[in-house]
Amino acid sequence: MKRSVFGGQLVAVILVLGMLAGCASTPKEPVVDQGSAEADQAIAAAEAAIAKAKANDWIWRDTEKFLKGAQDAAAKGDSGAAVSLANKARNQAELAENQYYLEQAKFMFSEASAVQGLNASQQNALSEADKAIKNAEGRKAYDLLTPLLVEIRAASMQYEVVRGDSLWAISAKPETYNNPYQWPLIFKANRDQIKDADLIHPGQTFDVDRNPSASDVEAAVNHARNRGAWSIGMGEESDRRYLGGSLQLQ
Repeated sequence: MKRSVFGGQLVAVILVLGMLAGCASTPKEPVVDQGSAEADQAIAAAEAAIAKAKANDWIWRDTEKFLKGAQDAAAKGDSGAAVSLANKARNQAELAENQYYLEQAKFMFSEASAVQGLNASQQNALSEADKAIKNAEGRKAYDLLTPLLVEIRAASMQYEVVRGDSLWAISAKPETYNNPYQWPLIFKANRDQIKDADLIHPGQTFDVDRNPSASDVEAAVNHARNRGAWSIGMGEESDRRYLGGSLQLQ
């Protein structure tokens, strides 16, 4: 039998063409459905917003129904409806969260506003929080008032008088001044309740400024050390001078 050169060449050509065809049929990258991806993102954003609102136990009744509708629409391939419903759920959740912080901020603002003697920085924070509340910016107001109240609460406290107490003993307590000679600070801060520095009564509640200025401390200690003679039931002239004549002691 003769060997056919032509036949061998034909086979070679077929093999080469097959290889080229194989190269040309390499799998392409999968095509991403942009509508489906947008729906997934919208649903994820809605879920995150709802989680925040639920954490505060402050969410509207039909918000989660809109989310469920978005999830069902996405499962059916209706990306447009899924995005619309998910956005509605997210917006409601964000409004609910803002409302929660707005209500909290109103109570916080009331507490901070009642405090006397705020410094310039504190007054500015209070003013900015007031503007935020009026603009219904709940989270902004809450974030402004939170550190302000922490600062205010740390700087002051209230003490309820019990039987056997005296201003001297109260001032000596570690939670107040840890120094009995600073009792005039309590006397001065509660001048509306204390007619005689040597006579206080169980059940009275005194404001205590735990961060008095150095000059106020010096004046208080100086008065305590040099007050002179005193008697229960009668306001001392030295106490009147210490208060600057602002209180008519009996």
